[in-house]
Amino acid sequence: MEKAEFYKLVEEHIVPLFTGSYLAGEIESSSRDSEVAFGKGNSILLKPTKTDDYRVVLKRGLAFKTFEVEIIRSIIHEFSEISSLGMTDKMYLTDLHNVAIEKAMIDSIAENGTQTILGVISYLDVWASRTYEGANVDLGILINLGVNSDGQAQVNYNEIISKDFFALITDGINSFVEFDRNGVFLGYVTLKNTKNVQTISPHVYEKVARICNDKRVGIVLTKKGDILVFYARQLIFAKRSGHWCVYSHEEIIRLLSNNVSYTAKQIRRSIYNTALDCSFSYKGACLAYINKDKTLAALSHIDASDIISEEHFEMKKNLELEEAQKLYNLSNAKRIIDKFSLSYQDFLVSNKYTKTMAIRKMIAGKKLFELDRKLLEELTSIDGATIVDYDGTIIAVGAIIKIEAGSAGGGRLAATTTMAKYGVAIKVSQDGIMQGFTVDKKGNSRKIFNVGGR
Repeated sequence: MEKAEFYKLVEEHIVPLFTGSYLAGEIESSSRDSEVAFGKGNSILLKPTKTDDYRVVLKRGLAFKTFEVEIIRSIIHEFSEISSLGMTDKMYLTDLHNVAIEKAMIDSIAENGTQTILGVISYLDVWASRTYEGANVDLGILINLGVNSDGQAQVNYNEIISKDFFALITDGINSFVEFDRNGVFLGYVTLKNTKNVQTISPHVYEKVARICNDKRVGIVLTKKGDILVFYARQLIFAKRSGHWCVYSHEEIIRLLSNNVSYTAKQIRRSIYNTALDCSFSYKGACLAYINKDKTLAALSHIDASDIISEEHFEMKKNLELEEAQKLYNLSNAKRIIDKFSLSYQDFLVSNKYTKTMAIRKMIAGKKLFELDRKLLEELTSIDGATIVDYDGTIIAVGAIIKIEAGSAGGGRLAATTTMAKYGVAIKVSQDGIMQGFTVDKKGNSRKIFNVGGR
């Protein structure tokens, strides 16, 4: 494979798979070096074949995990095989590359059962474009890698998944059917609230994440046509809008720290979980996590009527009164002074800001990480932005952000990039794509991750 072709494949197919990764140049190599190896400083070294005299450096903030390295190794092997065929048809090559990525991902988690998992996914791809009695289908399938059935009267997955009746017997949340690693049908499984073990998953799929350890793979087809793969008690892969993505949860949580030392991982994890929950409930959202020294500046974009924290209302009140003192128009200045002469409670009641009062009642003074995940998902889905201070205090919910002149994109994107100036902000689109933003040293908006889309 020519170097230019290899670089293109890495940039287009490998870098987008791993959140936070980027190409960091190349180094010399010899035939003694393997095609894929760990490098220095959380990097991976890549080359097409052992005989190539260079290795591309792929880096990110957190160290690559073993299964991720295996994905990369398998992708490069498959791409090299495809390249050797000398094909020029771009559409055909795209299909082959997508199949190679899918196979590489499954190979990385299942020494046995790869063919069964790939076969199940291919059937779910068909169901994703079908309906049953006019409705989209959601399905749940477990593959038990630790079981190898024998005996007679066996039923295989490829004999039943495509049948109409199959559309009715699972929902991918509470009910599943289970097959062994060879695809033999084992039975029906109703998921219960098993022991509380740590998972990283959309909360609606927490039950399947809990039971999918290193011996069981869970595969879910959602009504929106997405295919989710659970393993090692986490959502590990998803196929969304026709593209596979790897969920590098810990890397995204690290990126939310925005390179400052005081952010608590508990808060960042809660923000990420909320974005993940909104992503898989297909609800748009905008979340902003404010740096410690940027709170006052951030408040300039938030209307006082949206602020649910009394402490932050007092900060906003002082800002407004300071600005009123600068106004030449005395009637406008008096109007602002009169408006903010009230206490916080009287301000809300007299102006009938019932939404803010109701949200305050629901939150009951708790910080972000102390709230129920379902409540957070629903609050964050309210039109507007959810703003969280550095210590986890929720400043505002459903806030209509005063965006800066010249902001590009739709309202949610403009609000996200505006609030990113003061820390880090996440935009979740209704099709489930999560994008994180901050700003560079020049104050320009910079995307730091993109999960679920290309």
